[in-house]
Amino acid sequence: MAASHSPTSHLSDPPAIAEAKQAQRARCLSILQARPAGVDAVLCARLADTLLATVSQHIACVWPLPHEIDLRPLCHRLSTAGRHVLLPDTPPRGQPLTFRLWTPQSPMLRGRFGTQVPDGPLMTPDLVLVPLLGFDRTGNRLGYGGGYYDRTLATLPGIRTVGYALAAQEVERLPTGPHDQPLSCLVTEQETLHFASL
Repeated sequence: MAASHSPTSHLSDPPAIAEAKQAQRARCLSILQARPAGVDAVLCARLADTLLATVSQHIACVWPLPHEIDLRPLCHRLSTAGRHVLLPDTPPRGQPLTFRLWTPQSPMLRGRFGTQVPDGPLMTPDLVLVPLLGFDRTGNRLGYGGGYYDRTLATLPGIRTVGYALAAQEVERLPTGPHDQPLSCLVTEQETLHFASL
């Protein structure tokens, strides 16, 4: 099936920017994979403090792949606090993500690319946690290269976006392309950076 030809279907960077991003991805991914034991719990606690201080009720989280920071304890804490936890359902390439309601009782179904998706209704988030491989101090993020989050955030203008990463994943200056969506805020195990009002 051919991808839709909407303006957000194809998010490609100019070749020089794409090459620079790919070089940074390899370095940042190795840092993420070699993170110390226990850092995920510290980061989850800091994220919970940040998110529970907002008025956002529908929070899009991330169910981790094996090498990613494990946000499952955060999902449980947000749900216990009465927030609606939404998890992404990855569509065919070229389409934005959709989000389904998760609760601790939700059955998890197999999604694309090894992801898991809750068997829950579709909902629209009012805050999105954004996974990343690298970040800089101006709110730019380096994603995995599929463009899913940039494409999705372009369909949610004004949405609050909170990135999360290890402090060691910071890059002095990230190359940015015309479709890159900056973050509102970024949380590491050491600090919280605000780029726009939460």
